[in-house]
Amino acid sequence: MYQKKAVCTIGLISVNVAVFLWLSFFGITEDAEFMAEHGAMYVPLMISQGSYYRLVTSMFLHFGISHLTNNMLTLGLLGWQLELEVGPLKYLLIYFGSGIGGNLLSLLLDLQLHDYAVSAGASGAIFGIIGALLYIAVRNHGRIGSLSGRGIVFMILLSLYYGFTSNGIDNAAHIGGLCAGFLLGILLYRKRHRKRRTPALG
Repeated sequence: MYQKKAVCTIGLISVNVAVFLWLSFFGITEDAEFMAEHGAMYVPLMISQGSYYRLVTSMFLHFGISHLTNNMLTLGLLGWQLELEVGPLKYLLIYFGSGIGGNLLSLLLDLQLHDYAVSAGASGAIFGIIGALLYIAVRNHGRIGSLSGRGIVFMILLSLYYGFTSNGIDNAAHIGGLCAGFLLGILLYRKRHRKRRTPALG
């Protein structure tokens, strides 16, 4: 039986892995200074140089193989589900919109607290995928494919708990991405109506 493939999810994973491997040839991806030189989020540089492209480039950078692996596994499992549900264009809008939204909240919080750190990763975009899936599950009586609304909420709470109890986690990007994804889900998702067959007459 033919199964649809989530080509955008596959493409995003491929780009993330390719960028990681490329950077690994030139330096240590766990090194904050090296990552800042290659497009990671760092507010002082963004303000002084006007390098706001980091809002996007940082989404494709990861601090070490564990960071990359965890994010790509989650992206593969959840992104695949969302892309098949909303289609590739809306999926990409949710992905990039959530990633940028999460990074913007992180930037604003850094400016307010004057607590600057180098940050990178696809987590904000992935949290956006989770937020959009949560909205879709709510619209579909608590389920989306094999996922349940309760399962998604538990995943969110567990991920946020891990973030707030661990060091070096950009929680603002996670929360910003989650909220952006939920809002984008409201704007972009249209519930599918199944066509009913009309019985033949005669």
